[in-house]
Amino acid sequence: MPDVPKPADEYVDLPVAERETVFEGRIWDVRRDTLGYGERGDRIVRDYVVHPGAVAILALDDDERVLLIKQYRHPVRARDWEIPAGLLDIAHESPLEAAKRELAEEVDLVASDWAVLADYFTTPGGSDEALRIYLARGLADAPEVHARVDEEADMEARWVPLDECVDAVLARRVGNPSLTVGVLAAHASRSRGWSTLAPADAAWPAHPSQRPGAA
Repeated sequence: MPDVPKPADEYVDLPVAERETVFEGRIWDVRRDTLGYGERGDRIVRDYVVHPGAVAILALDDDERVLLIKQYRHPVRARDWEIPAGLLDIAHESPLEAAKRELAEEVDLVASDWAVLADYFTTPGGSDEALRIYLARGLADAPEVHARVDEEADMEARWVPLDECVDAVLARRVGNPSLTVGVLAAHASRSRGWSTLAPADAAWPAHPSQRPGAA
């Protein structure tokens, strides 16, 4: 049998005839693109959330426990279990530096060992958001404790064995996407001797600023 190419996303720069911002929000906007699609170049209109991208951190201690946080999320009316995460909303800050900052700000930890665990699109049909998950090991207390407000003020933190996190995902007791992707990727990577990890500064072509036609 002939070799079949391995699945890989293909980035395409389609001609955008018209572009407008139909909503400007406090954190993200909604954009409307009119573009040519298909062999005939038929025009289609698509609305989507414009997002700066984000990072998440799966912090794993020496006993293979994952640090989870429980935080209120208003759109889903739930306090869901998550891993630390945050927006890439500081100019000129690299994703890795953002991940280090978020780990310190959300859970007062620093890490000596960083690697890329997984990349994914959160909602590719409705948002241009891309999220990178880092694996952080060699953990220690941060030199300072950060003050937290709003939903972060009453966050609960808990160390949970990686295998129990996987069980929670498979039993559908948790639904946060970064937690789901992160713990399943970590479980799979561990079984392969962590050989799937990428360097912490690996290129990230999926980030909105790196794709064809980036505005």
